[in-house]
Amino acid sequence: MKLIYYQLFFYLFFLNIVESKVQDNIVSGTVSDSSGVLPFANVFLKNTSIGTTTDQFGNFNLKNIPDGEYTIVASFISYVNDKRNISIYGDSTIIIDFTLELDHSMIDQIVVTSSIKPVSKLESAVPVEVYTPTFLKYNPSPSIFESMQNINGVRPQVNCSVCNTGDIHINGLEGAYTMVMIDGMPIVSGLSTVYGLNGIPQSIIERIEIVKGPASTLYGSEAVAGLINVITKKTERAPIFATDIFGTSWGEMNTDFSGKFNLGDNIVSLLGINYFNFKQRVDNNNDNFTDVTLQDRVSIFNKLNFKRKRDLIFTIGGRYIYEDRFGGELDWTYNDRGGDIIYGESIFTGRWEVFGVYQLPFKERILLEFSANQHDHNSVYGNTSYIGNQKIGFGQLTWNKQFNEDHDLLFGLGMRYTYYDDNTPATSLNDSLNVNNFPSHTYLPGVFVQDEIKINDYNKIFLGIRYDNNSIHGNIFTPRFNYKWSSKNKQNIWRIGYGTGYRVANVFTEDHAALSGTREVVFLSDLNPEKSYNININYLKRIFTNNGWNVGFDASLFYTNFNNKIYADYESDLRKIIYDNLSGYAVSNGLSINTDISYEEFKLLGGITLMNVYSVDDELIIKRQELTEKFTATWTIRYFFKNLNLSFNYNGNLYSPMILPTQDSESFDDPRPSKSPWWSLQSIQLIKNFEGNLQLYFGIKNLLNWTPWKNLNSPYLGNTKDPFIRNTPSNVLIFDPSYVYAPNQGIRFFVGIRYGLN
Repeated sequence: MKLIYYQLFFYLFFLNIVESKVQDNIVSGTVSDSSGVLPFANVFLKNTSIGTTTDQFGNFNLKNIPDGEYTIVASFISYVNDKRNISIYGDSTIIIDFTLELDHSMIDQIVVTSSIKPVSKLESAVPVEVYTPTFLKYNPSPSIFESMQNINGVRPQVNCSVCNTGDIHINGLEGAYTMVMIDGMPIVSGLSTVYGLNGIPQSIIERIEIVKGPASTLYGSEAVAGLINVITKKTERAPIFATDIFGTSWGEMNTDFSGKFNLGDNIVSLLGINYFNFKQRVDNNNDNFTDVTLQDRVSIFNKLNFKRKRDLIFTIGGRYIYEDRFGGELDWTYNDRGGDIIYGESIFTGRWEVFGVYQLPFKERILLEFSANQHDHNSVYGNTSYIGNQKIGFGQLTWNKQFNEDHDLLFGLGMRYTYYDDNTPATSLNDSLNVNNFPSHTYLPGVFVQDEIKINDYNKIFLGIRYDNNSIHGNIFTPRFNYKWSSKNKQNIWRIGYGTGYRVANVFTEDHAALSGTREVVFLSDLNPEKSYNININYLKRIFTNNGWNVGFDASLFYTNFNNKIYADYESDLRKIIYDNLSGYAVSNGLSINTDISYEEFKLLGGITLMNVYSVDDELIIKRQELTEKFTATWTIRYFFKNLNLSFNYNGNLYSPMILPTQDSESFDDPRPSKSPWWSLQSIQLIKNFEGNLQLYFGIKNLLNWTPWKNLNSPYLGNTKDPFIRNTPSNVLIFDPSYVYAPNQGIRFFVGIRYGLN
């Protein structure tokens, strides 16, 4: 019994020593970035349950640490984790100060698209998705158009099987509802909605911001489905020289150059050049038509930053693009252009753009933003020519005034001028169709005001209203409301938004099917402006685990309702396309979920979108929208092998079946499927990093070698033996380039090199 007491005594004595030793070990310090302390940052000992968050002054204090060796980690949303190895024994106190750096490969926290002015992404009342050049490099492509294919809820839509022109869909809405901007200037529209999305040198891109849902309050017409803002590099952050060159096994060659240099003491110039060439006539489906359009494109970009007193802003930029694009019969030559013997679609595009911002020399922040562009379009579709010229001038004066800590106001005056002319009946003085003559000049003056109201540190309201006076359609009001709630540590954020939109359509510049092929275009009535309203609920969640996992979750419910929606009827008459305003209404609604997961050298970006896009006529008959999927998924997986300095990337997307524009009628059944199959585009890539900012990369695009015609038992393009429809009987499939829903290019290898000099 006495032995048991001695054993119990020594056990309690030893336990007391261990407990006292645990309680005496302390690690404390601060977490900050380059501008100050970071409250509510996470600090933890890796592979343990010991962790805490910093207080409002950025301080942390870890107690009760057992003797041993540990890795202590400091982390914060969109910052690079900082790790330190520590050894702590015998009543030790260690003080560590962390200074975190922004992780630009994940998310740059400053956005401008949601409210025109710079604001923290977490503080923005409007959800904004941000994609940096690192994301674009995961799947290298020769154009912004193709780069969108791995962004959830955003889909590049090919609109023509022959010339492969396309636009960008957001949440199932056609590309005409998407506004594309460069540095906040709405210069990609009208003619360039279809043909001007290519040729932006990716070497000068700093990030791409995407807002889903109407943004007409700030940006006016066309921002109905959402907007894509391509933001170019600031001259002070741009490398002195950078290049990115890659080619594919199909014979494609893409070259990007950019350089920064001084013009005197007060002007810094950023120059970017992109050249893309593809001249191989490939016909893998043996229909005597090119599978992929031939292209020869050059784009030159230049941006000047002027240094002024008191760091006032003055930046001016410009871009010129020329493209020669062809698709058609394999034996077509330029001598056949516009003829009726050998079918070809040939498009010459010449376009220049100028845009900039100038801060007026006042104490208040008053900015003058301006842009101008001209788009010359010369195209033939078989023996049908389309010659168009468009000029757009845009100016906007904004005044940002913060009256107190609770009200941040932005006032704006805007004017948009559009000149448009073409050789179609839409602009003819002797209009034989039942449609208004399209005037050569359109004026759109507008005024808007927005107020960002801070209720407290966790609640914020965003109110806005815009008034425009369209010289054709009169007065237009577009209100906006957004509410944001965030938790104390900003790891839980709710956003609710309501917005309205409007759009004035021009069928010939936006709907390629009106020109391609030989169908007659018919208007049943004067086309009125489309109007819409949208409701969006967004939830953002960040999770930091004690063993170093960083998980982000972003979910949105969206609902958009359209009135006066313009639709194209391909079914009533197989030889006509009939346009009219919908007498009922149209709806796009659904759920979008994004996630990003990172752990040390591993990173996953993934997303799914479930949506239903349909129209309801005046007889309450519901019709699903053609060429729109109900389900889409995207993913990007990256793993970095630190010892080899090698990165592995795997990207992909998956789409559910879409309804296709077949030629079914009472007397004829189209042999082609009326629905597309499930389909997926996937790619893999290896990137090898060398010293001196040199990268070599290679990989495979379209890993599954999927094409829309691969398992088709009928002609994909219809009757290619009679593309001018001279001898095709009424009960036989006619030539039809509009039957298209996906890229027509199979598997290919690519290899490239990148180099940057800072």
